[in-house]
Amino acid sequence: MRRVIAILAAAVIAITGCVQQGPAGSAPGGSQPGVSAAAFPKEIALGAVYPLTGSQAPTGIDLKNGIDLAVELINSGKADFNLPLVKDGGGLKNLGGAKLKIVYGDSQADPQKGQSETERLITSEKVTAMLGAYNSAVTATASQAAERLAIPFVNPESSSPTLVTNGYKWFFRSTPDDSMFAENFFQFLDDAAKKFPGKVTKKVAILHTDDLFGSDVNKFSRQFAEQYKYEVLTDVAYKANTPDLGSEIQRLKASGASILIEASYLPDATLAIKGLKQQDVNFQGVLGMDAGFVDTKFIPNVGKDTEGLISREVWAKDLSAKKPLVKQVNDLFKSKFGTDMNGSSARAFTGVFVLADAINRAASLEPAKIQAALQKTDIKGEQLIMPWDGVSFDARGQNTKGRGIMVQIQKGEYITVWPIELASKDLIWPLPEWSKR
Repeated sequence: MRRVIAILAAAVIAITGCVQQGPAGSAPGGSQPGVSAAAFPKEIALGAVYPLTGSQAPTGIDLKNGIDLAVELINSGKADFNLPLVKDGGGLKNLGGAKLKIVYGDSQADPQKGQSETERLITSEKVTAMLGAYNSAVTATASQAAERLAIPFVNPESSSPTLVTNGYKWFFRSTPDDSMFAENFFQFLDDAAKKFPGKVTKKVAILHTDDLFGSDVNKFSRQFAEQYKYEVLTDVAYKANTPDLGSEIQRLKASGASILIEASYLPDATLAIKGLKQQDVNFQGVLGMDAGFVDTKFIPNVGKDTEGLISREVWAKDLSAKKPLVKQVNDLFKSKFGTDMNGSSARAFTGVFVLADAINRAASLEPAKIQAALQKTDIKGEQLIMPWDGVSFDARGQNTKGRGIMVQIQKGEYITVWPIELASKDLIWPLPEWSKR
């Protein structure tokens, strides 16, 4: 009799355990038959580490706005947009309609702060996965923490090529990297040389921050300059957020270069352009490596002196001419935040969909199942606001379907000028001298 009672008790415990089993018991790729919405939490916490205070806070706010809009669209499920998850009735369908919640950490653009904030979000806030962290140097330390703690980390916007060379298994980057972008510069210049014969001199100077981002831009710009038969006359490094670039600009002027490639955050990009004008340093073209050159505060900070400046990009609102989804999302963004999207906010927006799509397909909050779903990601280009063929990760965690574009500031707007098939207006080249503007 005692044996029968013991067997019955064990059976009751087993049945109870099956009924109470949470998301970890769900199968990847779809919700478990017979598992009710009560088996999943009402909210799924995701961590996001960005520079929300300090000199790079304006960029951090752009990034945050992009993330918040993506979360709102997914959670509401009401928008008639061709984006992943937004027509599923609200929340993540395969997790019982659970809503996303973003828990932010402030990196202040500092690698150590970014690492500690990542650790805090994972260990104290118990986030399911991580997004971040814009600055490549911060992403390097933050992703290291996530790797050690075995939590998926989706990086929507950091572009240092070294970030996918560490053999990490939990790191996934949706944006193209600076190796591709650096080559784009010289492909663009070659095309400009065909359009403007004799007006593209192959003498280049590079101005860059001395951090991971800037150092990689310098390294790969030099590499592709040699490949495309351009001569780098000087490269000038400086410390990010420096109060003065006077001596650096003098070195650029003395080099005799006709084209400037620059990797700078917002404060430094602002300082550099003002300094070039003050010292009457003239280039045929100034090519920015995104970052400060596309920040929403850059044109207001520098005004009409930004006219004709060029930047590599991954997004521009005039892409809407060929992709209506761009206008739909940008119009909504502007109605909420008062500005157009930029490359930073657009990539952050996209990163949320990449991560949410994987969690939904995993139908689980178990890190290993989300990791496996990220590895199998296959989002089509028509479901993105980016000019990409889609999102699909290789064994390193790098999206293999991204691409870059080049934009030029014309009449206070970022205009796509390259590649030719995406251009909405003609390139203006060369820049007039400061005395003739």
